[in-house]
Amino acid sequence: MAIDEIEFYWRPGCPFCMMLEAQLDATDLPVLKINIWEEQGAAERVRAAAGGNETVPTVYVGEHSLVNPSIAQLEELVRTEAPQLLGR
Repeated sequence: MAIDEIEFYWRPGCPFCMMLEAQLDATDLPVLKINIWEEQGAAERVRAAAGGNETVPTVYVGEHSLVNPSIAQLEELVRTEAPQLLGR
């Protein structure tokens, strides 16, 4: 399965989400932003990655997830799992 974007799960008012979002916006990485309070099934996807909690930000690169990652952790996952997303 080809990975063509990062899935970024967030919720309004989350300062950690805002920080990571700003860092992602400064890159050329393709990102799909998903509000877990508005998108059906989004909270369940986050709970699957976060041990049953709705911890955000949670990001998916393909089937691999990170819960509350640093931008460095996310970039490393992209380099490993979806290097084609770099340098777009």
